[in-house]
Amino acid sequence: MNKKAGGVKFGVYLSEELDKGLRECMKSLGIRSRSRAIQEAIQLFIAENKWRLKGKVSGVIGVIYNHDVHGVDEKLTDIQHEYIEVIVATLHVHLTKEKCMLAILVRGDSPIIRELVRKINSVKGVLFVRPLLLEAI
Repeated sequence: MNKKAGGVKFGVYLSEELDKGLRECMKSLGIRSRSRAIQEAIQLFIAENKWRLKGKVSGVIGVIYNHDVHGVDEKLTDIQHEYIEVIVATLHVHLTKEKCMLAILVRGDSPIIRELVRKINSVKGVLFVRPLLLEAI
């Protein structure tokens, strides 16, 4: 690592496939500098993961699940009732005959919301859980 004028310079290895994807995105977004693209990616990584540390957070937990799995709807509803103090609202969307999506809007203490995400993720029939949570200001 090299320290440069108020910053840090370091090398990053990318596979050819990842580099190609990066160049395509940069071109479509009008970003000319790889450094700038990587800085934006790191800023997004920090913003998306800082909630895991501590403090108050708010955002949405996206859940995709197979409602044909016996008991999945009931279990997800029970979990939501356990965490009623941090759940602001929910939205249920039918994606296909078998798959549903939940958007769970939350606001509260990070450790409680981490626990909520973990419990949702452990339910049989849940296919995908994606928290988009940011530090509450």
